[in-house]
Amino acid sequence: MNYKHVIVPLDGSELAECVLPHLETVASNCQITSVELVRAVPPIEIHYKAAIPIDSNQEKQINQEAIKEAEDYLQTVKSRLESSLMTVTTKVLPGKAADVLADYLKQSDADMLIMATHGRSGPSRWIWGSVAEKLLRATEIPVFLVRPTGCGRSE
Repeated sequence: MNYKHVIVPLDGSELAECVLPHLETVASNCQITSVELVRAVPPIEIHYKAAIPIDSNQEKQINQEAIKEAEDYLQTVKSRLESSLMTVTTKVLPGKAADVLADYLKQSDADMLIMATHGRSGPSRWIWGSVAEKLLRATEIPVFLVRPTGCGRSE
């Protein structure tokens, strides 16, 4: 199969980056020409009645800094992946990960999604939810999930 455009969500963790070697293998075997690294950045909401008062301008600045940090992170990963075989782009999506990624997948022209899963099951999965599962249900494109080494079933 030929997958021209692949989206790879990353959250800044080593666990999420475990997909990168798999991406390179899939890219070379499936003729992928375009990879888009995406990162969701949930807005930070600070309650104004907290012990340390923060005004809306400070809250806005904190959120802008989080977006800038995400952009810098994606650029660092991009520089490690770039090759003559595929184009790598980046995109920061402000909002809750599962929601903004699902919306973005629906509007994109992606042929495949490649991402890591924490491998949670049982109560942990029920409490924390699974971004991977939500995206698997939200899209009609093929999804390649990588379960990193060390993610036990009882987590």
